[in-house]
Amino acid sequence: MFKIVEKSLLADNIYKLRIEAPRVANSALPGQFVIVRVDEQGERVPLTIADFDKEDGTVTIVIQTIGASTKKLCALNEGDYIADFVGPLGNPSEFVHLTEEELRSRHYLFVAGGVGTAPVYPQVKWLHEHGGNADVIIGAKTASMLIYTDEMARVANNLYVATDDGSYGFKGMVTAKIKDLIDNEGKHYDECVAIGPMIMMKFVTLTTREYSLPTTVSLNALMVDGTGMCGACRVSVGGKIYFTCVDGPEFDGHQVDFDEAMRRQAMYRNQEAHANDKHNHKCNCF
Repeated sequence: MFKIVEKSLLADNIYKLRIEAPRVANSALPGQFVIVRVDEQGERVPLTIADFDKEDGTVTIVIQTIGASTKKLCALNEGDYIADFVGPLGNPSEFVHLTEEELRSRHYLFVAGGVGTAPVYPQVKWLHEHGGNADVIIGAKTASMLIYTDEMARVANNLYVATDDGSYGFKGMVTAKIKDLIDNEGKHYDECVAIGPMIMMKFVTLTTREYSLPTTVSLNALMVDGTGMCGACRVSVGGKIYFTCVDGPEFDGHQVDFDEAMRRQAMYRNQEAHANDKHNHKCNCF
């Protein structure tokens, strides 16, 4: 059993949970994920690690309450326990293997969208702690949906916020902000890392391709079982088939077949809707 030591509401239907999991915290690296199961009858939910603290033995996850399992998870409170919290799983971000000299010579641009902002944070934090250079763009539809802006500002070289409606920061899509930084501010980047909705990552890669800017994306949203056994997270990268959970979750964004990935992401929509209706009906009976 794994204790929830902290719970907070970050934005509408988006929660942060800090879990007591010393063994996971001690081994975790940026880019990896965990499998969470609320109880013995619960669904396995893959969630990217949003932070980890080796000293106090905790791991932070950020969840948006979309389906039945995430609603059940976020209904728990501080002091409650989660049945299973397995990890770290997946491959860490490639930059963790670079020397500090190599890190200092590179300049990264991170593009975070929505809940994808949470897994960007440990990557930028790790680079900050190891002498790396990282600018960050956080995108959201409106100001009320922004998360992790304060935390990110403390570890990024420069933080830029873009909202679709202009309610905070730059008015426009994150792709427009990328162009603004490179074309108008003369910024140079060695690599871009994009994490967020699939459609956002697709258009980020289309934008960065114009500048021949290598781009890494995280396809964690495709995962179901998280072990490679179910095959639900198959993705085409450079014409070859990979499993997101065991071969990723990060891939070369310019090689990913995003149209196929988005079709695969929608495969279980009917089952998810049925489970959600069943969960809501059960809750309304009390």
